[in-house]
Amino acid sequence: MSSKLKLALIQTELIWESPKANREKFEVLLQFLPGESDLIVFPEMFTTGFSMNSAALAEPSDGTTVKWMLTIAQEKKSNVVGSIIVKEGQQYYNRLYWAFPNGDLKYYDKRHLFRMAGEDKYYSPGCSRLIVEYKGWKICPLICYDLRFPVWSRNDCDFDCLLYIANWPKPRIDAWTALLKARAIENQCFSIGLNRIGQDGSGVAYSGGSAVFSPKGKSLATFKDNEEQIVMLELDKDERLKFREKFPVHLDRDEFKIEGL
Repeated sequence: MSSKLKLALIQTELIWESPKANREKFEVLLQFLPGESDLIVFPEMFTTGFSMNSAALAEPSDGTTVKWMLTIAQEKKSNVVGSIIVKEGQQYYNRLYWAFPNGDLKYYDKRHLFRMAGEDKYYSPGCSRLIVEYKGWKICPLICYDLRFPVWSRNDCDFDCLLYIANWPKPRIDAWTALLKARAIENQCFSIGLNRIGQDGSGVAYSGGSAVFSPKGKSLATFKDNEEQIVMLELDKDERLKFREKFPVHLDRDEFKIEGL
């Protein structure tokens, strides 16, 4: 089994509260993929932007966008990841879907809701992490504000890569970069952060700043600020394994349990 993982990270502007228009936009962008990939990554709330209009924009768990993601995964023979607004029962979630090319589907509900924008008033928090196994890799996908909480991102020898999708505002972009690098170093894993660009309907500006860091904290990919980009790169899991064997910080980790989960 190959230790390599090919990624396609799409940093782009989102059309405010327009699921159909955003799906069409991504269909066009996907035509420009320069090669095959194992994983195609879209930003947080990629069909709407970071909207609190959950009641009007929510889709069912088997709705149009989920079916669309599964179709794209099958057509591109690649995993497809992104979050959308979902209604389940009487609750609304900022839900990340992971669509497999074989038709399987997994999801993660954002745990840490951004109260400064009122996200905690319009959405319910998730209560468990997701670790996806694919081609010998174990990947933990998380969403935006989750990045600020290292306990939730803690790697207890569970995964090879942290993947954050976000709508992270321009004024706090330095924190975004610093935290992505820190999560890579402290967990001795790859850390990937995909952000958006442009301005949303609430007047919030985004500059991109998407980034990828190695387990040593080395930058592996460069994105231009305020520019739409598709960045392709390949990660090698053997790099992480060899580093952990040589420098086994994880053997001295503190054991703990998160209450309420």
